[in-house]
Amino acid sequence: MAASRHETEEAPPRVRHLTWEERAARGKAARKTVPRESHVELDPNNRPDPIALLEEQAVTRVPELVPIRYGRMSSTPFAFFRGAALIMSADLAGTPTTGIKAQLCGDAHIGNFGMFASPERHLVFDINDFDETNPGPWEWDVKRLAASVEIAARGVEFTEAECRAAVLAAVRGYREAMRGFARQTNLEVWYAHLDVEEVIQSAEQEAAADPARVKLLERTIAKFRTRDNLHVFAKLTDETGGEPRIVSQPPLIVPIAELIGPGQAKELQQRIAAVIRRYRRSLQSDRQHLVEQYRFVDLARKVVGVGSVGTRAWIVLMLGNDPNDPLFLQIKEAEASVLERFVGRSAVANHGQRVVGGQRLMQATSDIFLGWDRTEGIDGDTRDFYFRQLKDWKGSIGAEMLLPAGFSVYAGLCGWTLARAHARSGDRVAIATYLGKSDAFDKTIAKFAAVYADRNERDHQALLDAIEAGRVKAETGV
Repeated sequence: MAASRHETEEAPPRVRHLTWEERAARGKAARKTVPRESHVELDPNNRPDPIALLEEQAVTRVPELVPIRYGRMSSTPFAFFRGAALIMSADLAGTPTTGIKAQLCGDAHIGNFGMFASPERHLVFDINDFDETNPGPWEWDVKRLAASVEIAARGVEFTEAECRAAVLAAVRGYREAMRGFARQTNLEVWYAHLDVEEVIQSAEQEAAADPARVKLLERTIAKFRTRDNLHVFAKLTDETGGEPRIVSQPPLIVPIAELIGPGQAKELQQRIAAVIRRYRRSLQSDRQHLVEQYRFVDLARKVVGVGSVGTRAWIVLMLGNDPNDPLFLQIKEAEASVLERFVGRSAVANHGQRVVGGQRLMQATSDIFLGWDRTEGIDGDTRDFYFRQLKDWKGSIGAEMLLPAGFSVYAGLCGWTLARAHARSGDRVAIATYLGKSDAFDKTIAKFAAVYADRNERDHQALLDAIEAGRVKAETGV
């Protein structure tokens, strides 16, 4: 009898299922090998030039956009930190690690936590940036979150004690959540999510002593709910020749016709249609059907973020039944994660797929249009991209909106969210056992965060010096 197709295919690798006790033993062994107090270590020597690392990243980016990246990073130490994921990864590569891995965000700073719409049209709170996602040491994400809390708190002139309290809250939120997840079933962990109303109520309660901050929070959160396709359509388009077109706002938004000339528009439209067809295959079938109901209308290059400035990012305008049925997709270049040179290459060959897979694994719920493709750019080079909606109720709460106590509460919620993301992909029992019941790990990471914030301030000054010396060019892009 001939073997079936399934019998002749290579069988997937077996998954080893450890007992709860075996997983806890991993955590205890790691604590002996890498004591929790050792995480304060940060080698001050043999460190790459941070500006050289930024220049290295600039080599693959759009040359005329790189000065905007430097300009944005130069504005504050926190803005510098947002763009310095590679620099911190290089620093963390020389620190002790437990050997216990999870799917990392890779850029888990506090500004990358926020609110967005779920497919059920609920406002949810989660991590919302995964360009650098990759498996790696779970503690690297925790350290980046903690350092970002310290830096953000310093940026709004909290006292040293208030900064430390916020960092401790973030790490305690992570530790206590992970210990809770260690006792839950796999399905309970998978279904876990943070009620966004809890985030809003906590923030407003702590801000109650300052009515102006309460009003600012209310306006900010209300604004999140207006950031949908219709809002973006009204803001970014105008009618030309009976069809809506994306309005030129150089250098931040540049329609494709201005980049390659209107004469190539027909050929380009055919290419974009092919890209959309390929991208659809990365979606589940019902969402493929949804995308098929929209037609391509226009394309523009858009500058996004801080660390991502200079990578190729596009916005695509598509229309359904009529101009009242728009869909804006963002197509964003996905390069190798900054983690790869330190933890090994991704098992996924397409970096767009790496981003999408990591996001789906770490988030409680994800954008229904999240997908990927590999395609040839307008410069003739082939690159990886991932797709998502441009904006869908997306936004975050900054430290400037909160009093110190409120910021500590918010930092703790971010810690909980990061723990939930790691618990879905890593060995939550081993991590929880390593962390333990006491606050020893919390205090160590708080010390690390303060030391790293000092280093980040020096690196920020190094960028300012490089700009002044003419080594790099900085522009606002406005």
